[in-house]
Amino acid sequence: MSEQDSLKELRIDRADRDGSGHRGLRLVLAILVVGALGGGTYYAVSEGPIPVDVSIAQAPAAGPTAVLDATGYVIARRQATVSSKISGKLAEVLIEEGVQVEADQLLARLDDTDAKAQLDLARARLAAAQARLGEIQVQLEQNRRGLKRQTELRSRQLASEEALETAATQVETLSAQLEAQRSQVRVSEAEVQVALVAYDNTVVRAPFAGVIVAKAAQPGEIVSPMSAGGGFTRTGIGTVVDMGSLEIEVDVNEAFINRVRPDQPVQAVLDAYPDWTIPASVIAIIPTADRSKATVRVRIRIDAKDPRLIPEMGVRVSFLQDDTRVSDGTTAGVLIPASAIREHGDGSIVFVLDGDHVRERQVTAGDEIGDRRLVEQGLAAGERVVRDPPLALADGMRVSPRGEVETP
Repeated sequence: MSEQDSLKELRIDRADRDGSGHRGLRLVLAILVVGALGGGTYYAVSEGPIPVDVSIAQAPAAGPTAVLDATGYVIARRQATVSSKISGKLAEVLIEEGVQVEADQLLARLDDTDAKAQLDLARARLAAAQARLGEIQVQLEQNRRGLKRQTELRSRQLASEEALETAATQVETLSAQLEAQRSQVRVSEAEVQVALVAYDNTVVRAPFAGVIVAKAAQPGEIVSPMSAGGGFTRTGIGTVVDMGSLEIEVDVNEAFINRVRPDQPVQAVLDAYPDWTIPASVIAIIPTADRSKATVRVRIRIDAKDPRLIPEMGVRVSFLQDDTRVSDGTTAGVLIPASAIREHGDGSIVFVLDGDHVRERQVTAGDEIGDRRLVEQGLAAGERVVRDPPLALADGMRVSPRGEVETP
């Protein structure tokens, strides 16, 4: 075969080339489209369900509802560290921790040797002043009788004018001495009272009825109402607490203080007794904030006194809201977490579980109660709703619940 014949064998006819070319292009496009659809179908099928958190819608319980929780401590409004009014050495301490004391009950005695000596001296001075007063009174009475005789004798011209004047002067002098001595007696009586106070200051008494929670000194130690250098002087003998003045003090975040009001009912639970619910109520909101913690202090009255309550115990409190719609037991609607509701246009929606899919449902949302919200219409008790639904969640999607949490 010649070289020209070989080249002719290799030549491609234009008509065949055009037809087969178009068919090849169409085939390639078809394969790409099918591949794309197939890939999309594979992606949709192979993509797993969306994991979500689920809560169960609950019917509102009868009674008050908690709107805020806080922690704090039990404190005593009447608490005193008792000390002596004077410096001295303790001779006797009559208290122990945990002992109940009454008002004015004797707690301790100081060494009273000096005070007793001063009291005895003051009483002796008073006795001497009183004796001198009696002596002057006797002399005055005698001189008054003498003046009377001199007056009678002078009226009968039997005594001189000088003798009468002398008798009158003696009466006046003794009268002045009597008044001066009476003043001296009053001074001596005041000195006795001062000595009595100093002697009484050696005795330490309870300022009010309560329980001794601390004993800070022992017999033989020096106590003083003022702090002294060296560390060898006690400033207190013991601490007494009025258990009837116990109350609760909590710090509330200032962002939620608008949920607290005076006389608001409160439920308190001690950390030491978690199964014991204590009825309480708000006394007052302290009108100042702590800028370092962004909190406001709230005082809470304990309505049920109990020996188990002691100062400085940790306590958790729940501020309650009296909602008549909730407490009457006939409220229509359910409570769900506020995060389960998504605002959509002019309404609200929730995602309700239907098997392993979710259904978007329009609801009528009511008031917020703590971290929950009342759904008045569109949802029934017992239905499961998605908490914090993802933005990509839509009606009909498959989901995988990670856990069901009942609304407390």
